[in-house]
Amino acid sequence: MTAQTKVASELQGELGAVRIANEVVSIVAGLAATEVPGVAGMSGGLAGGIAEKLGRKNLGRGVKVEVGEKETAVDIFVIVEYGVRIPEVANQIQSSVKRAIETMTGLVVVEVNVHVQGVVFSKEEEVEEEAEAPARVR
Repeated sequence: MTAQTKVASELQGELGAVRIANEVVSIVAGLAATEVPGVAGMSGGLAGGIAEKLGRKNLGRGVKVEVGEKETAVDIFVIVEYGVRIPEVANQIQSSVKRAIETMTGLVVVEVNVHVQGVVFSKEEEVEEEAEAPARVR
């Protein structure tokens, strides 16, 4: 473990200590959120976009975690698909992320804040819209 890795949680057992890094909690939350139907992707900002263009997949993209000794709070930044009911998708994200983190890490999730950063249209709808648009006359 490097000095830069922040430890999110440390559990002491009979055989030794188990340390969970903040990045692990971010990855668990990000994967749980992207599995929810209606989520098109995570919004990672400029740094996340540059990292992906360089070929590095950032699984914790669009997730910010604040971790205490036994509790955590999560902020998730998502892009949703056009046509979904955003409050329903956000509730499903909250439930999925809370369940995944608590099951995999043993931390208690005190809050999951969902920030919808954008809406994406499917490729099929874009093709249909282009076909329905009247041709321009020059």
